[in-house]
Order: sequence, then structure tokens, then C-alpha cells
Amino acid sequence: MRPKHLVLAGGGHTHALILARWIMHPELRPGGLITLVSSFSTTLYSGMVPGLVAGRYRRDQVEIDIRSLADRAGVAFIKGEIIGLDVKKYRLLISGRNPISFNRISLDVGNQTAIKLDLMQVKNPSSIKPIKPLEAALEWLESYDDFIETAPNDCFNVVGSGLSGVEIAFALRQRWRNQKIKLHVKHNSLRSSFGKALSAAGIEVIENASFLQGPALICTGGEAQKWIAMSGLPVSDLGRIITSKTLQVIGHPHFFAAGDCSVIDKCLRPASGVWAVRAAIPLARNLERCSLDKRPLKWTPQRRSLHLIGGQLGCKKPLAWAIWGGMLFGPNKIFWLWKRFIDQRFVDRFKRLLTMRKKFRSGNSEMGCRGCAAKIASRTLQASLVETGLKELATFPEDAAYIDINSTGESLLQSVDGFPALISDPWLNGRLTGLHACSDLWASGASVKSAQPVITLPIVSGEIQQYLLSQTLAGIQSALDNQGAKLLGGHTLEARHPSPSPCSIGINVALSVNGSVKKGFKPWSKGGLQEGDSLFISRGIGSGVIFAAAMQSVIGSREYLDFAISELSNSQHDLVIELQELSLQCKDLDLVHACTDVTGFGLLGHLGEMLTTTNKKRELFHHQPLRIILKMESIPSIPGAIELLESGWKSTLAPSNRLASRFLTEANIGDSSIRLEFDKVVSGSKREMALHELLFDPQTCGPLLISCPQSLSEKIKQLNAWTRIGFVL
Repeated sequence: MRPKHLVLAGGGHTHALILARWIMHPELRPGGLITLVSSFSTTLYSGMVPGLVAGRYRRDQVEIDIRSLADRAGVAFIKGEIIGLDVKKYRLLISGRNPISFNRISLDVGNQTAIKLDLMQVKNPSSIKPIKPLEAALEWLESYDDFIETAPNDCFNVVGSGLSGVEIAFALRQRWRNQKIKLHVKHNSLRSSFGKALSAAGIEVIENASFLQGPALICTGGEAQKWIAMSGLPVSDLGRIITSKTLQVIGHPHFFAAGDCSVIDKCLRPASGVWAVRAAIPLARNLERCSLDKRPLKWTPQRRSLHLIGGQLGCKKPLAWAIWGGMLFGPNKIFWLWKRFIDQRFVDRFKRLLTMRKKFRSGNSEMGCRGCAAKIASRTLQASLVETGLKELATFPEDAAYIDINSTGESLLQSVDGFPALISDPWLNGRLTGLHACSDLWASGASVKSAQPVITLPIVSGEIQQYLLSQTLAGIQSALDNQGAKLLGGHTLEARHPSPSPCSIGINVALSVNGSVKKGFKPWSKGGLQEGDSLFISRGIGSGVIFAAAMQSVIGSREYLDFAISELSNSQHDLVIELQELSLQCKDLDLVHACTDVTGFGLLGHLGEMLTTTNKKRELFHHQPLRIILKMESIPSIPGAIELLESGWKSTLAPSNRLASRFLTEANIGDSSIRLEFDKVVSGSKREMALHELLFDPQTCGPLLISCPQSLSEKIKQLNAWTRIGFVL
């Protein structure tokens, strides 16, 4: 039996509006698990893309934050490239990961440019770019900005006889006011009003050109993505999925489609954002009705639609044309103001939703952070260890426990780690949890050999639990595979509290990981700092505040979150191998004097552990305690973390991590002290405050922190991953 799992494939306008509907009316959301899969965390509102190209709008002004909308709607979000659809097995294929199983799917994946150059010869095929996918085209245009400034005499081409080609040509004229621009069209395909305006704007119109030289943006109509036709679903001549008036795919009642990737049988309409928007309510109603085993309703799209085309005459202010029923009106300033109003209103409705309080979630307005930020405070942990007679663990903490030496002379180590689901994608969450647990062994200089998870699943149907478990296990396995480690089984539990929405955020994963250190090497310790050492960190910190801001749908945090997840999902096991290889090259098997991974207690907390443990060992031999100088402006941070900290955002664990302030020189009354040094940051500024707060930010899948001889600093920096952030005195 298939899981009761509705998949929204694609983040187009139709699906965005459905998410908005379920945010406003959560009682309408179908039961079971709902997952939205999209290549990007945002979708560009197509009506404002020409304005973005022209420079009239910023990127954030035309984006719809799909990830945050999904979160607000109680819908799981998966960022991934859809590469296929297994119609018989009801599985969606996503690049680089396990397929997604479902019992019902809605397709709103847009289309791509159909490159139709006919008999035109292209001198340099690498210099042409289709307008869709929009994200790739915009990035390509940005790469030409500097070139255009230095070579204005070269020509830039737009190919396309339709409205898209005309509007993009006008937009490029405003973007590059002195650049030669040519619009290539078919003979007699351009309306005279457009022709006059293009000429007035200094855009040369070329009909039936036989040769194309120079960079060109191709706007020659759209076609469906290739994998759609390969799936076996019924498609039109342009590869668009054919549906009935209920928006169900012909012959496949559990498959729905809307937007530019589909067309209703016997109600042919061109691909347009107008019909994609109008289809949202009919599609939402039928998805809701089918989930309740009710008959879907038919919908007939309007025959005519209004199109507003932006442009300009010469260097005058923007104008626009209106097209209704094939008739062209304008250009007129009123049409431009009308267009701007409609476009802005459409995007603003989503932004308003994301600033609303999350009424459908219970609990405090300040939700507890997840991932490693869900750890208990260090003071509570240490007090509990002392109270139960485990004072040595509190005094000399290590990232992994030493077990024994095997018959080949390798040191065997073991560790355990885990946390509540950090994100709603069960596969990626499994991968992040696996990497996070492995980092305890990496911090000990060990290679991971095996792992056993304990996975707690939410109270949902057995079919959904099976899906969540298989995705989680596959994600964990992906973290182990490239290390040559094995997943040896584990244990599963069912939660005893109500399931959240989406239910995938209710997964808890913990892993016991086992590994070994090569013969000849000693396991790295937290307490091995030596006088004169340099401190290196392997990557930026700040994930705690980024995830905290993303949970509250802070405007701008989505881009930061995408980068953070991409960074954290990269394994760091190869850094251990590189350091050990460098040790062999330098004939110094003790190159790494001390190491830890920076996780829940933040950089200052973990650095304080290293310093305290070292000094307690030195005290046994009556050696003077060591101190640390931390170069604050050298500490790398994940993009966006500093800006969020400056704005006052922080993780819910950060206040508890402030206990580590006792290590700072100005507050220290013991033997362990850390001095913070600034270079150019103004004292008392927001930037100084943010850098201080960064020290307390809890990390998930955080960086490795090593202490090495200063004489080898240059060789370590040549490994690229490492940044020197301080010294041991």
C-alpha cells in the first residue's frame, strides 16, 4: 500500500498560491504528508522578470520564498532537481538522492525554452543562452555586465518574435543604455506598434537573419522538459502534459498537472502565467476533494486573457501595451502603472503571509531551535556528570571514547550524537545527522568504520513511517558511503507526543559511530594545546542563527539558509586524511597537537574546553597555564550570519552558551583565559557586537578546530580549507 503522501512537484505560481491558501486556511490542507520538491528555494514571478532584467527591481523584490511558504503551510520542502517520474511505481526521481514515493502528485514544473533557430547559422554556439530556466539566464546576463561596459560597440542579440522577445529587448535597452541591441524576428511577425517603439529605443530589428554572431538570448517559445515525455504520460506536440478539465492527467487519476507544463484537453491555451494563476484554486480544491475521496470538479479556463507588455520609447519613462483578445492597445503610461500595481500586489501577498504570526503552530512565539542547538546547556550537563560520579568526564571531556587497540595496531574509538530533525527533508536531515555524528571521530583523527542509528518516528500511518524511515536511512547511508563506512542496523521507536506538521519534522535521529586511527598515529585530544601553537578552523560558523532566523521566516534568511545547508552537507573526513598525509610528509606524526569539532556549545565553549582540559593536565606536572589570543576578524562565518546577528537574531541555545564568557580575559578569575583581539572593527559598533555573539552561536555539522605548530602554519594554509584564527601563549 502506498503512503498517503501528496507530492507537489515544482515551485511554480500555481503551487505557490496553493501554499498560500493552506497558510490562510490550514483546515483545508489534505491529511497525511505533503512534500514540495523544487530546484530552487524561491521562484521568480515571471511578470516582473523583465523589470528585473532592466534593473527596475532587485532580485528579492521579484522572488517568492517557496521554502518559507511550505514551512508556514505545514508542507515538507525538498530542494532538488527533478530528473524523472516513474509512473508505474509512483516515484519521483531526484538527482543525487533516493526517489520520492507518493500516492498522489501534482506537477507544476514550468517549461524550458524551445531553441528554434531554424536555418540561422550560429558562429559560436557557446555564446547563446535560452531565457528559461530564468535563474540560469539571469546569472548569464550578470556575467556580461562588465564585458558590456568595456566593449559597448559589440552587439548583443535577442532572438524571438513573440511578446517575450520584445519585452526582454526593451529591458536590455534599459539595462545597457549604450549597447547595440538587435532583435531577430521572423518576417512580418512583429506588430507595427512594437516596431516603431523598438526603433525609437535604438533597437535594430532583423528579419529572417541567416547568420547570428555575438552573444544572444533566445526567447523562441517554450516546451516541456524532456523527462516529462519520457515518463509515459500523455503529452501534446510541445511535450506538455494533457489533462482533463479536473486537471487530472488523462488516464492517470492520481496525477495532476497545471501551469506551463500542462494543457487541458480540448481547451488549448498557450503557456502563460495568467492561466497558471487561475488554475490554483481549481487544482487546490480537487487535491483537497480527492484526499477526502470526493469527486473532483471540472474547470474550464477563460478563452481570453489580458497581457501587459512593458517597454519604453527612446529614453522616456516606461510605458506598456495591453493585449486583449488579440487586439493591441497602447503604448500608454496608464498601462505601465496598471502592470506595476498588479505585479507588486501579486508578490506582496506572499511577503505579507511570511510576516504573519504562525497561528497554526502551538507553543511559544520563540520556537526552540533544532539540530545541535537543541542540546542542553553545558552547565546542566557538567553538573549532572559530577552529581552522578562521572566527574572525570566533566573535567576531561573528549569527542570520542577510546576503546582499545586492535590486532593491526589501530586505535578503536566510539562516539554517539544526534538531534531532533533540523529540516523537513528526511533524506537530507539523515545525511546532516550522520555527518554531524561522524565529526566526533574526525575530531579524534579517526576514520569512520560503522554506525548504528536510533530513529524515533512520529505517530503517523505505517506507510508514512516506512517512507520517512527509508528516506532517513538513505540519507545516513549517503553520509557514510564516501567514507567507506557501513550502516550496521540500529533501532526504531515511535514518538509518544502529537505529530507536528509536516510530520517529517518530528523525526529524531541519534547515531553510535565507530572508527579507528591508523597505526603510528595517536588519537587527537582536546587537551593537547602547546605553547606557540596556531589555531585553525576548517570552515565558517553561524549556522545556529541562520536556522533560527529561517524558522521565523525572516526576510532574506532563505538565501543564507540555502548556502548554509549546502556547506554543512559536505563531509569533512577528507580534511583528516589530508592532515595525516601532511604529517607523513613532514615526518611528524604529532602535527595536530589538539583538535575538537565546533558544535552545540559554540566556538568559545569548545575552545574553552580545549584550554581548560589542557591546563588541568599541565597542572598535574606543575606547568604554567596556557592562554589563547583569538583574532576576531579572522574567524570565518557563513554568509548572512553576521548580518542576522547585527539585527539581533540569535539561536535559543546562545544565551546558555554565554556561560563560556568566563574564559574571556576581562571576566576571567582563574587560570584559563582567552583574549579577543580586534583590528579594524570599531569598539561598541554593531559589528563588534555581532562578532562577540558569533562566539556563542551553536553549530550543527560545524567545523573542525585544530592546534598545530606555528612552524607548519603555511603548509596547513596551503590545504585551502583552513583559516588561522588565533595563537596559544
